[in-house]
Amino acid sequence: MNSVVHARVVAHGRVQGVFYRDTIRRAAELRGVGGSAVNMPDGTVECHFEGFRPPVEEMIDVARVGSRGADVERIDIEWTEPEGLSEFRTG
Repeated sequence: MNSVVHARVVAHGRVQGVFYRDTIRRAAELRGVGGSAVNMPDGTVECHFEGFRPPVEEMIDVARVGSRGADVERIDIEWTEPEGLSEFRTG
């Protein structure tokens, strides 16, 4: 049975100003994953991915790579309770 999961992912490295969030948004929309990708004041990008486990795990893989101009040094992953997110937004 596929259950809905929620992952909070923080990407570290050169992830702002390199189309990282837009790459994440497009990948999430293709996979039907809800959530967000937001630039944080410390230079990281905080992402929330919610949906069925397989596409959420694919999104974690996308977050590890990012956009062509990104240099993702590492990601932090935290699994949390689903929030009912169905659309994807950037900020």
